[in-house]
Amino acid sequence: MNKGKRLVRYATDQKRYVIPGVICLALAVAADLAGPLIAKRIIDDHIAGSEGGGMEFAPILMLLAVFMGLAVVTAVFRYAEYLLLQKGANRIIQKMRNEVYGKIQTLPVRYFDNLPAGKVVARITNDTEAIRDMYVTVLSQFATSGMYMIGIFAALLYLEPAMGAITLLLIPVLYIWMLSYRKYASKYNRIIRGKVSDLNAMINEAIQGMTIIQAFRREKQMEQEFNELNDEHFKYNNKLLFLDSATSFNLVDVLRSMTFIAFILYFGNVALSAPAAISVGALYAFVDYITRLFNPITGIVNQFSRLEHSLVAAERVFELLDQEGEDVSDEKIARYRGNVRFENVWFAYKDEEYVLKGIDFEAKQGETVALVGHTGSGKSSIMNLLFRFYDPSEGRIVIDGTDITKLSRQTVRDHMGIVLQDPYLFTGTILSNISLDDPRISREDVERALEAVGGDRVLKNLPGGIDAPVVEKGVTLSAGQRQLVSFARALAFDPAILILDEATSNIDTETEEIIQHAMDVLKKGRTTFVIAHRLSTIKNADRILVLDKGEIVESGSHDQLLAYGGQYAQMYKLQAGTQATGKIG
Repeated sequence: MNKGKRLVRYATDQKRYVIPGVICLALAVAADLAGPLIAKRIIDDHIAGSEGGGMEFAPILMLLAVFMGLAVVTAVFRYAEYLLLQKGANRIIQKMRNEVYGKIQTLPVRYFDNLPAGKVVARITNDTEAIRDMYVTVLSQFATSGMYMIGIFAALLYLEPAMGAITLLLIPVLYIWMLSYRKYASKYNRIIRGKVSDLNAMINEAIQGMTIIQAFRREKQMEQEFNELNDEHFKYNNKLLFLDSATSFNLVDVLRSMTFIAFILYFGNVALSAPAAISVGALYAFVDYITRLFNPITGIVNQFSRLEHSLVAAERVFELLDQEGEDVSDEKIARYRGNVRFENVWFAYKDEEYVLKGIDFEAKQGETVALVGHTGSGKSSIMNLLFRFYDPSEGRIVIDGTDITKLSRQTVRDHMGIVLQDPYLFTGTILSNISLDDPRISREDVERALEAVGGDRVLKNLPGGIDAPVVEKGVTLSAGQRQLVSFARALAFDPAILILDEATSNIDTETEEIIQHAMDVLKKGRTTFVIAHRLSTIKNADRILVLDKGEIVESGSHDQLLAYGGQYAQMYKLQAGTQATGKIG
């Protein structure tokens, strides 16, 4: 379905506003356009056509009263039309934004890998606002102008069919001009919308990375890069401005002049010659209608730019809505026992650039399995697959005998908990960040989870306790505090499978000891996967898997791997030596 039909479908979904609004618009136009006909009757019947040169004021006053009454009727119906169509437009955009945001929730993580957050935000906010502008202003203006033009053409054909037919030539001229305008404006608008997304992405990135920018004194460089991008945006806006300037009033003025030339030639040579002379009242009405005709024409021409701007925005929004997503499932399954098995798993983020090669291991219920290796060895990729952020390219992952790809992503994650290296906190409170407003998790559950991880001792000094406010990403909290909140969040959901992805890498030694003590108790009955660079934190793991370039090169307990004398032993000795040196120094 093309974007035009889809935009119409959104409008028809709000027919309870649109249809009454269009009816009110039609009545307002009819009442407004009746004015010149009343003026014609006053002039022909009671002024120019009065007998004996006198005028009867009673019928003139009556017709003037009708004229004023029609003006009031026009105002009332225009008010109702505006209100209804604006409500309809707001409802359409409300629905569209909900659909776009809902679609984002269903898109796989892979979609966001190469798409900056600012570009996604631009589609939800800027592009939908441009579409709203189309419904509120552009289509409203087109509908109003279209009805006025139909009414005026009908009146002109009624008053003088031949001259009325001549004015109809304006319609193909406008249509051809619109097609010509769109040919160039569409190109410019696509570039402009793209640049707006790029600007949003750069601003979003700069705000998030402001600490690094200022720490490394990159303010001027960032400003220069922004200025270059902004200059590109300015250049194409200027091109569109030149195109708009060549149309709008210039086009309308040319058409108006041509129409009045045709009007003068026609009535000068044909209509005023006997016996085809036109009455003074009809001549006045004809001039009035022609004058009025160019108001809606100006309105339509002036909206060409906004229309094209909105259509390009709609194209970008529909492109996102057309992305293949997965329905969010509410299906529930019984709590896992926690037996996890990777069977010859291969995985690549891009084509056949495999980051995991033939991964084969099993974690039994209640076991703690640690994953170690150099950066880029594939540790986090294994956890991404287990959580179904991605699916294996080859092989399969089985939990309690069930291939996880046979279940919806939400169902797979229902009994899993995860703590990331860089925990994300949402705007709200400590309480809402741990419970995530899940009705199954009470305030008491949150307090117990915090106590279990030792977070109550660290967070107790915050004003308001667990009701302390949290700003975006929790930037007012320390790294250790954020990590403890994230840890308590995972435990509050009582997962059967717990994943700790570098969970202790960003916290101080004291906080690490708090978490380590809690973990010895909390791991009971749970299958736990730990990714760690600090090898001292995984000495008690049931099994340690050493990865190198996407392959498992060593497997065993801490003592076994030390005795083996391979990569793990080298890494452990290196870290132990570094720590010893640090203590001596």
